[in-house]
Amino acid sequence: MRTDVDLVVPVKSLSRAKSRLVGVTDDRPALALAFALDTIAAAVRVVRSVTAITDDPAVAAALADLGVGSIPGPEGLNEALTFGATLLRSRDPHSVVGALQADLPALRPTELAAALTAAHDARAFCPDRQGTGTTLLLSAPGKPLNPSFGPGSARAHESSGAHRLTGPWPSLRHDVDTADDLDVTATLGLGERTTAALTPVCG
Repeated sequence: MRTDVDLVVPVKSLSRAKSRLVGVTDDRPALALAFALDTIAAAVRVVRSVTAITDDPAVAAALADLGVGSIPGPEGLNEALTFGATLLRSRDPHSVVGALQADLPALRPTELAAALTAAHDARAFCPDRQGTGTTLLLSAPGKPLNPSFGPGSARAHESSGAHRLTGPWPSLRHDVDTADDLDVTATLGLGERTTAALTPVCG
């Protein structure tokens, strides 16, 4: 476990989450919650702490069952991440703070741990499987996170001086926004909550 790393994970209100997953399930909010819980359950095995930024009481309650704290944050993804990173930094001025996306339902703790090691305490990011987005952003110890998530975030993070992490960590790079993303990610082996959310209930 990396006792010098604290992560913030943004989790949208379930009513607004994963709107592009139309047709995958009749209960899209439950699937979005399963993504987040599987992602965070993997992360807490690797780092000192995970704090979720969410305004959804259902998300907060589910995370509490995992022993994970959550706080509401400001509007806007980068604003919420900066808010969370500032809170984490206030707890330990010398730590590494990071932002992890909440839609990595195949995330393996060993792959997240390998990426943290590969960062070598530099500000760094892991691109998504398309190479354009960002699934993980890390600060240098004691330094600002400076998130630039959104379209083209991989280029934005690299342009701002973050080191690109390119190791063989498919579960860390496969975020899920569409049905096609889910099909590809499923080949890696989905987390137990996501698998349950996708399994039809037989009467």
